[in-house]
Amino acid sequence: MSAEDAFFETVALWSQVAGAIAFLLVLVLLFRKYVIPAVKANEEARNAEIVDAERRLARMRDACAGANAEIEDAERDAAEIRARVTSIVAHDRDHALAEATAEGDRLVRNAEGELARARLVARDRLRIEFIEKALARARAEAPARVDDGLNAELVQRTVDDVVRGHR
Repeated sequence: MSAEDAFFETVALWSQVAGAIAFLLVLVLLFRKYVIPAVKANEEARNAEIVDAERRLARMRDACAGANAEIEDAERDAAEIRARVTSIVAHDRDHALAEATAEGDRLVRNAEGELARARLVARDRLRIEFIEKALARARAEAPARVDDGLNAELVQRTVDDVVRGHR
C-alpha cells in the first residue's frame, strides 16, 4: 500500500468523521430548532387541555353540588308540604267531625223537642177524646140521674166557683 493510498484512506476516514460530526451537528440543530419547540408546544397544549379539563371538572362538581343542594331543598320542601297536608287534613277532619257532631246534637235536640210536642198534642187529643166521650156518656146518662134539685145545686156551685175565681 502506498503512501498515497494511505493518505486517501485517512482523508476518507476523516471525511466520514467530519461528515458524521456535521450530520450530528445538523441533527442537533434541527432537533433544537424544530423538535424541541414542537414537543414544548405539544406539552403546553396538553397542559392547557388538562387545565381546561380540570376547570370543567371543577365547574361540573360545583354544578353537581348545587344540584344536590337543590335536591335536598326540594326534599325538605316536599317533607314540609306533606307535614302541612297531614296537618290540614287532620284539622279538616276534626272540624268536619265537630260540625257533624254539633249537627247531630242539634238534630237530636230538635227530635226530642218534636217528640215532646207530639206527646203534648197526643195528650191533648186524648183529653179531648176522653172529654168528648165523657160528655157523650154524661149526656146519655144525665137526664136519668139529674133532677131539679141536683141541677140547682150544680148551678149554685158553678156560680160560687166563678165568683171565687174573680176575687
